[in-house]
Amino acid sequence: MAHRLQIRLLTWDVKDTLLRLRHPVGEEYATKARAHGLEVEAARLGHAFRQAYRTQSHSFPNYGLSQGLTSRQWWLDVVLQTFRLAGVRDAQAVAPIADQLYEDFCKPCSWQVLEGAEATLRGCRKRGLRLAVVSNFDRRLEAILRGLGLREHFDFVLTSEAAGWPKPDPRIFHEALRLAQVDPAVAAHVGDSYHCDYKGARAVGMRSFLVLGPEPLDPAVEGSVPQECLLPSLSHLLPALDRLEGSPLGL
Repeated sequence: MAHRLQIRLLTWDVKDTLLRLRHPVGEEYATKARAHGLEVEAARLGHAFRQAYRTQSHSFPNYGLSQGLTSRQWWLDVVLQTFRLAGVRDAQAVAPIADQLYEDFCKPCSWQVLEGAEATLRGCRKRGLRLAVVSNFDRRLEAILRGLGLREHFDFVLTSEAAGWPKPDPRIFHEALRLAQVDPAVAAHVGDSYHCDYKGARAVGMRSFLVLGPEPLDPAVEGSVPQECLLPSLSHLLPALDRLEGSPLGL
């Protein structure tokens, strides 16, 4: 008789998987700037932020921890660079805006729990699954999850800042497996990034589910992910787990 797979641990990405920012970054930056007497277009700030974030992530990966930065300083530098790229070169004027943005993005009011997230987490718990977070996030994540009422669902929260390695580095997944004391063959990961989440988890022998976002999936990516592992929404996860565990060999 064929053995049936039984998943014991389910790890989760957070941003754009379980929750998202309530307002676009450019709008948040513009609102805070206006409160400090600076008028900058939200669209310009949004474009500048994407450029500043890419540059900072490339120059100082994982919050620059290995280069002596703190995650707070890393983010303050991103804000300063964002405003500079948007045409505001007075760093002294931007500094209090950066401080406020860093604090405000830790507040629950800045975030929105995605539809189906809480019900899916409760359903997973009801099945007896252990749940954990594996996220490329900084130390504020614990407070954000507590404020949104989601922290209670997870056995532990492992951020890239705490682990020292960002996804898709296999070491962060191995650390999660070590903390949970389970083998990768009975663990699965849920996330919205093909590179960081889906491929990262598969590379260490875990099962993986890719949450689809509002943008069309790259055809090359779609062709490399089994249809059973694509989740149009979080409400599709529990049926997908049923199919996975109903297969003698799993997916």
